[in-house]
Amino acid sequence: MSVPARSSQARTDIDLIGCAEQLDVVPNSQPLGAQIRGLDLARPLSAESIKGIRDAWSEHLVLLIRGQHLSIGQHLAFAAQLGEILQGNETSRTALSRQHKGILEVSTLDANGQQRERGLGSAESFWHTDMSYKAVPPAASFLFSREVPDSGGNTCFANMYRAFETLSPQLADAIEGKRAVHDESRNSAGRLRPGYTDERDPRHTPGPQHPLVRTHPVTGRKALYLGRRPYSYVTGLSLDDSEALLDELWEHAATADFEWCHEWAVGDMIIWDNRCTMHRRDEFDPAVHRVMHRTQIVGTVPS
Repeated sequence: MSVPARSSQARTDIDLIGCAEQLDVVPNSQPLGAQIRGLDLARPLSAESIKGIRDAWSEHLVLLIRGQHLSIGQHLAFAAQLGEILQGNETSRTALSRQHKGILEVSTLDANGQQRERGLGSAESFWHTDMSYKAVPPAASFLFSREVPDSGGNTCFANMYRAFETLSPQLADAIEGKRAVHDESRNSAGRLRPGYTDERDPRHTPGPQHPLVRTHPVTGRKALYLGRRPYSYVTGLSLDDSEALLDELWEHAATADFEWCHEWAVGDMIIWDNRCTMHRRDEFDPAVHRVMHRTQIVGTVPS
């Protein structure tokens, strides 16, 4: 089940004088994540509530706000209170995404309301960091559920602070100062993007080089920063050494010790910090509908 509270003492209440908002932060019993209660995201939020959200976000990495009823404009307006909306998306798959540049519709339905035959589909989505193939990846993602299956399609998040902090001394030494290439030629479904050749040698993978250990620009904490496994390459190493090192890092990072999995309901808004988490999605019945709207805010160059 989603969001079990540690205890009543773990909650943080923010009572706002002269305002109807009461922000209640209920941490998970898991390695990351918290539920925020008492907010209507369709309304502009007070400065105190925005600060409360920011503080909870820095502490818990992933926030869940349930029971929301949002138009596309209200979705975008909420996200804009926390950062600059990332505009435009060359991977837009629907007319809605093309019309609303700050929204990516992650949907099993096509423009005619029929089940898609291509795209991400209903198969499992493996651990990854959103758009790490960009020189400046987004700081955060806001995912809002509009239609979800009765079972399956859960999203899991992993705490990359903990992944870094629990590295063996030998592995921590091995990655100090190292950078890896993040493949920009293939999309989330593994398909080649237009204009790229199908390069299979990771030493020639196109894309930016990001540090394997990233310092968070707000908290100052260090996190393991892996992006995606396929076609990654640790620069300066032989191919065999790079593959062995990445395999060891991924085996360490992609474990249940660092994760929390969320079971979606319609009206859920989840915000995750793209700089210190990874996420994945469980498979679900390909015959059922799943429609999600994602917005992202602008980040900084990983360092």
